[in-house]
Formats: sequence, structure tokens, C-alpha cells
Amino acid sequence: MKALLKHLMGFLLSLRAALWTLGLLALALLAGAFIMPLRQEEFQAIHSIPLFLWLQEQPLSITWWLWLSVGLLAVLTVNTIACSIESIIKKRRATQWLLLISPQIIHIGFLFILLAHLLSATGGAKGMAVAGEGSSFMLPGNAVLLIKNINIQTDPAGYIADWAVDVEYRTNGKTLKDVISPNSPSLQGGLNINVKDLRAFPEKAVLLQISRDPGAFWALMGGIFFMLGIVTLAILRIKTEKQPL
Repeated sequence: MKALLKHLMGFLLSLRAALWTLGLLALALLAGAFIMPLRQEEFQAIHSIPLFLWLQEQPLSITWWLWLSVGLLAVLTVNTIACSIESIIKKRRATQWLLLISPQIIHIGFLFILLAHLLSATGGAKGMAVAGEGSSFMLPGNAVLLIKNINIQTDPAGYIADWAVDVEYRTNGKTLKDVISPNSPSLQGGLNINVKDLRAFPEKAVLLQISRDPGAFWALMGGIFFMLGIVTLAILRIKTEKQPL
């Protein structure tokens, strides 16, 4: 039994396990590509609530591939961490330290991206709301969002040339003012509030998207580490190949 467990652990922490896991993950996602179009009604809300909450509310017959994907990603995470540690231990005396750790930096970026998706799947949220001037909404944390002014500038042909929305946050007797403009959402209390659409006539109105994505920071860090590792590895490989034999 002990020998079998040792053999199993050796396989799970090997490159073969990573390749098998990636292959099974591709098959699971391929199955999802066929299931989702057939059950569009159930999948319409998948981006509106946290993924794990949505999964609990749906039948296993249409979500099995997602649960399988989560399990495979967990195995891949353990495999990545173990293989990275093993690689560093084996090559700790290498002279080209940057060349050694560049793949591990890529792995760290990959793990940060997985962490970002996990955080978003457990605590993310997204909602839409139509608002006019003077409208107010209750936000998480007992804060109130008030739409003060909707400023819309039009060109001579009547098309919208520029716009800005003045908002106020009121919580615990305090008032905080902010402005939502093109490519400049309002960030408050972990929420991202931006304008998806707006109307100038007959009355000014905006379509607001209110979202919370706790994994956004880690996704950014993951992308930075991933690109840094790839660029560093490529540069060092090129320099190594150019060295005279």
C-alpha cells in the first residue's frame, strides 16, 4: 500500500501528470462547448453571480464538466507548485540563476491567474441598473449611490461627443463625490461602477454596471509575472545560443 501511494504521488508530481491533466481539461472544456448552446437559458446568469453559487443552483447534468475542470485545475496547481520546488532544489547550485528561475516566474504568474479566477468565482458579482438624475441606489456596505448630474455633450449632428456622470456616495453621514467618464469608472469600496450606455432624449438616463471582482489585482500580478518570465527566458536563451562553443 505504501509503495502504491508513493508511486501515485510520484506520478501526480511529474510532467506526465501535467500533460494528462491538460489533456483531460481540454476534453472537459470541449464538452462544455457542446453543452452550453443546448442549455442557453440556464447559462444566461453565469456571469451575473459568483460561479460557485451558480454551480450550486444548477443540475449536475449540465455542470459536471465545470466541476471536473475545477478539480483538474486543483490537481494542476499542486503539480505546478511541487514541480517548481523540485526544480529549484535540484538546480539550486546552477550558475545561471535567472535562467533557472525564469520558468518558475512563469509558473507563479500562472498560479496568480488561477487564484484570481478562484477569488472571482467565490466573491465576484455583477449587476445592471438604469438611472436618471436624482436616482439613488443602496450598495453593499450600507452605502448609498446618488446620481447627481448626467452631463452629455452633442455635436451639431446630434450625436454624443462627450459625457460625464457626477455621483455621490453617502455612508455613515459622510459624502464622497466622484465622476464617471469614458474609460474612467468609479471605484469605491471594492466596487467598479461604470456607464455601459446613456440616453440624452427625451430624458437623460444612464445604464450602470456595478461589479465586484476581488481577483482583478491578482490577475494583473499574474499577467505581469507571466510576461516577465517569458521575456527573461527568451532573452537568456538567445544570449546562451549566441555564446561561442
